[in-house]
Amino acid sequence: MEEKSQSLENKSKSKKTILSESELDDEPFTEEDLQAIEAAFEAATSSSLPKKRRSSPDDDSDGDDKTQQHHSKIARRRLPSSVLALQHPNAFFLSPCRQANIRMRYPVMKFGGQITYSRTAVQVEKAAMEVLKTIEAKEKEAGQTAVGFDIEWRPTFKRGVPPGKAAVMQICLDTSCCHVMHIVHSGIPQSLQLLLEDASILKVGLGIAGDSVKVFKDYNVSTKAVEDLKYLAKRKLGGGLQNWGLASLTEKLICKQLLKPNKIRLGNWEAKFLSKEQLEYAAIDAFTSWHLYEVLRSLPDAEKVTPDNQSEELQALSL
Repeated sequence: MEEKSQSLENKSKSKKTILSESELDDEPFTEEDLQAIEAAFEAATSSSLPKKRRSSPDDDSDGDDKTQQHHSKIARRRLPSSVLALQHPNAFFLSPCRQANIRMRYPVMKFGGQITYSRTAVQVEKAAMEVLKTIEAKEKEAGQTAVGFDIEWRPTFKRGVPPGKAAVMQICLDTSCCHVMHIVHSGIPQSLQLLLEDASILKVGLGIAGDSVKVFKDYNVSTKAVEDLKYLAKRKLGGGLQNWGLASLTEKLICKQLLKPNKIRLGNWEAKFLSKEQLEYAAIDAFTSWHLYEVLRSLPDAEKVTPDNQSEELQALSL
């Protein structure tokens, strides 16, 4: 009987203990608790934060000093600026991919659709006709259609030797298909020329004006209706005309890294056949241009949007 009574008493104490611990969350912090928290925080951050000058005990002589000391305690209990920076509404303005200036390793930009490679005049003509047909269908549904556009050529590293002709032309319509045309072998057949000169088909890319000039010099074909992503980014993101590269703009807008290995970028684009790596590189460049254009055009112009709203839209688009 005594053992049962003692057991019940122990269970009662145990229950009280559990209740008292669960109720702790509802109890306000005491002054001693706050001082202990402050001491622990200062000890943990003493190596990175500058030490504050402590007030002298002689300064507690009147009521004003006590009031100042009280306000000082309240100020010390505020979150450090490094934490507040992450909570600031503009912390991600124009850069949802970065937090507190910490550079992250972003996932690699890839193209998961079909890459159509054509290298003879007949093949390129057929590919261009397919592109025109697809664009015509898209225009009936949504009006003007944009295509990602880029070119590659063999660089030269000898003084006085001009670079090679535009060797490869990439055109990407959407997430499902990109065309890589080996124009150094095929030339620019009629249907491809019609595509390039069609002002109703918007060609988008970074530095596309320079690409269109090179195509004209090398093949005497004009490329009409071009939009440079650099200028579109200025209009949508503000902040002046920055020296955007396709890789940096990709990181800024969609939090992905665009790989640019020199072995491929500076490789031989005039080879008889392009390698798998070259085809993927070319397709990803054109696809990225198309994708970034779609992201940018969905944003309001910089002067019509607050930093908070633009940050939210960029974060949503990067998911």
